[in-house]
Amino acid sequence: MKYRKLGKNGPEISVIGFGSWAIGGAGWASAWGGQDDDQSAESVRAALDAGITFYDTAAVYGLGHSEEVLGKALSKDRDRVVIATKCGLVWDENGSITRTGAYESVLREAEASLKRLGTDYIDLYQMHWPDAELPAEETMRAMDKLVQDGKVRYVGVSNYNVEQLQQSLTVRHVDSLQPPYSILRPAAEKELLPFCQANGIGVVAYSPLTSGLLSGNYTYETTFGPDDWRSRNKAHTGEGLRSNVDRAEKLKLIAARYDITLPQLAVAYDLAHPAITSAIVGVRKPSHILGVLPAIDVTLDDATLAEIRAIASAE
Repeated sequence: MKYRKLGKNGPEISVIGFGSWAIGGAGWASAWGGQDDDQSAESVRAALDAGITFYDTAAVYGLGHSEEVLGKALSKDRDRVVIATKCGLVWDENGSITRTGAYESVLREAEASLKRLGTDYIDLYQMHWPDAELPAEETMRAMDKLVQDGKVRYVGVSNYNVEQLQQSLTVRHVDSLQPPYSILRPAAEKELLPFCQANGIGVVAYSPLTSGLLSGNYTYETTFGPDDWRSRNKAHTGEGLRSNVDRAEKLKLIAARYDITLPQLAVAYDLAHPAITSAIVGVRKPSHILGVLPAIDVTLDDATLAEIRAIASAE
């Protein structure tokens, strides 16, 4: 395994992160279907054995269940891992989700996450989505209070734009940003990644496989169940799916030149950007995390990166 420092002040973390969305099982943000907790624990152990130290979850994944499963699986190895979780999406007794960055809510959510994770501190606490109704500064003041109280070590945000990052930086340093970033979703390259580089903000990219589009398993005939969010996503259906399958087939040829798989190429592409600290890979079973590990040893030259970008942008 290889490791990089998270921004200018953060810890060293593995360049591949363990994504815990799917292990939440039933509930919001778990539209991949059911998940077996024993298999989830097995996946965590496999990742630990491979040297992975960065584990990313969120309170809302499985409405708390992902945190519980991850906390239990990592309890005996707490000192050797970096646990990242998120706040800002709260739910009621009916499972209805509300987005909030309010000061008191952030503090309450942190307490609940600490309990579910079974730990007395969170390594990296992230605002899951910006709250359009409140200034980003209010959320950062709550985050800073958690750091001062010793409940949080480092502060991050997810899905923020440059303006929201700038607002947050007026309160305290932001240790990390978690944006979507992949060959098929390269928008972060334009402004976000350069801004983070210039301001010492680490970047942990999520969805490097673009929710399966770069898994190499999709065809024109691929369909998703009515409860799967991908069944309502333009990139995963109709002409969008056909175009992305065509792109994936061309990218497989590049992967073959390097004697790697398409998922490994996708992760290597993310890690090739100098702003990226770690690429988060979603995990349901051990093979999902173990299968991408060869990506850490792949070096893509400038000509290959340009070729990849040309395929991704082709109509």
